[in-house]
Amino acid sequence: MGVLFTALNITLVKPMLDVLFDKAEKVTAVASKPDFDISTTYLTETFKHYFTKIVIEYGEPASLYFICVLIGLTILIGNTFRYLERVIATKIRADMVKNIRMDFFSKITQMHIGYFNDSRKGDLISRFTNDIAEIENAVMNSLKSVFREPLMIITYFFILFTISAKLTFFTLIVLPLTGGVLAEIIKRLKKQATGSQESLGRIVNILDETFGGMRVVNAFNARSFVMSRLDKESALYRTLSKSVAYKNELASPVSEILGTFIMAGIIIIGGNMVLGKTPTIEASSFMLFLAVYAMIIQPAKNFSNGITSLQRGTASAKRIFDIIDTEPLIRNKPNAKSLSFFSDAIEFKNVSFSYGPDKTVLKNINLTIAKGKTIALVGPSGGGKSTLADLVPRFYDPTEGEVCIDGVSLTDYDLESLRKHLGIVTQESILFNDTIFNNIAFGKPNVGEAEVIQAAKIANAHDFIMQTEHGYQTKIGERGSKLSGGQRQRLSIARAVLKNPPILILDEATSALDSESERLVQEALFNLMKNRTSIVIAHRLSTIQHADEIVVIQDGIIAERGNHEELQQRNGIYRKLSDIQKTA
Repeated sequence: MGVLFTALNITLVKPMLDVLFDKAEKVTAVASKPDFDISTTYLTETFKHYFTKIVIEYGEPASLYFICVLIGLTILIGNTFRYLERVIATKIRADMVKNIRMDFFSKITQMHIGYFNDSRKGDLISRFTNDIAEIENAVMNSLKSVFREPLMIITYFFILFTISAKLTFFTLIVLPLTGGVLAEIIKRLKKQATGSQESLGRIVNILDETFGGMRVVNAFNARSFVMSRLDKESALYRTLSKSVAYKNELASPVSEILGTFIMAGIIIIGGNMVLGKTPTIEASSFMLFLAVYAMIIQPAKNFSNGITSLQRGTASAKRIFDIIDTEPLIRNKPNAKSLSFFSDAIEFKNVSFSYGPDKTVLKNINLTIAKGKTIALVGPSGGGKSTLADLVPRFYDPTEGEVCIDGVSLTDYDLESLRKHLGIVTQESILFNDTIFNNIAFGKPNVGEAEVIQAAKIANAHDFIMQTEHGYQTKIGERGSKLSGGQRQRLSIARAVLKNPPILILDEATSALDSESERLVQEALFNLMKNRTSIVIAHRLSTIQHADEIVVIQDGIIAERGNHEELQQRNGIYRKLSDIQKTA
């Protein structure tokens, strides 16, 4: 509607020029009012009816006032619709960007653990921030330029055809030249825009690694090294960004210059049509033609800018939708069962696992963990202990064989219902920059304070929490940086206690602690493991001597199994590991 009223506003200029240049016909009778019809003829004849009526009754000056008032009304209505158009476009942009962000984040959180080992975290962050921001800019420009401007150009060309078909055909013959030049610029722009976004992702990754490992950077005097890495990547990003910007800025002046040359050709041809011995177009009509064509130039510039912006957005959108369109390796089957309760055992049946063709980690594992029992996994590093434990929460699925709970394959269970029955405490305490209370209550909305305190007491964490500045409302910093290693670990245990899962996985939960912290954490773990089924991975054999069964994993196979006393008597791998730790 905004385009329509803008076009109507332009067409009203000609009658005003006719009056000013004394070219209006000497009207002696009011033109008859036409019957209603949906056509341009009806509009022009209706306007002629009222215009001639005003000229006869009030004179030519009054007709000028009438035209000016009409122009003012069309401008008011046209701008009102233009404002509504921008409001709608803004809403579409905001809603679309939010949906893309949530779809992207949702898909990332569905990915298996191995995906994050292969992907750079900084690149994912860059896609979530910079690429989506680029899409947002592209959407805003394209909604305004790629959709609205063509309508204006088509409307203006329709008006030009009604004024002079000959001049309009001339413009249409030379316009493909402009389109061809712009198409070549846009083609090169898209490729370099993709490279620019990928480079920015690598920069974010370097920043993330540096800020997270600042202790190591300082300890090894590696500041110059990381500076060199960042400088090299920043130089590449600068080069690509400049190239993208140069091409982006080139599109607008190229279209304007070519448009000006076309305008010069129109003036030459149209001027001869006006000044010739037998004029084929009136001066007022030619001036209106020039005015309308001049108004095409700006929409054409906006359209070319919108296309170049859209190409940059397309490059970013491809990086986003490459991930959104990726199917997670770990997902629910159709009509997956809900695991309501754990009643019998966890079974590994002929389980093998490989990270790739040449990375076989587990080979034909058969193991049963009865409900309420504690199984310890020990052995040399890289033997496959953590991988075996990771199959239970379905961080990975076996390459061969199956893992079952109560006789049903894990792949037949709904993922969320399966993981509700699991509690995991790892060597690295994963905490968040939030309060102690919220870290313990993580993943459990509407939990009461008394429950959190009780969980902290079981985890031997309540005493040190009460000594902090604000107790349970104390902020613990990035990844719990304001706490010691033992304190962080006890908060992780408290979180597992609060979840109250029937199955526990403890992966090197005490290996990084000093003796006093280890004692406190070990006590907390014993409290946590009571009446639960536990899978404990440990290097310190002294912490797992109480286990119902100890399974020695070496080179992806079960090398030995039995309780502590049995394995000590066999004089095998377990005995050797135990003797090494005693003499260490």
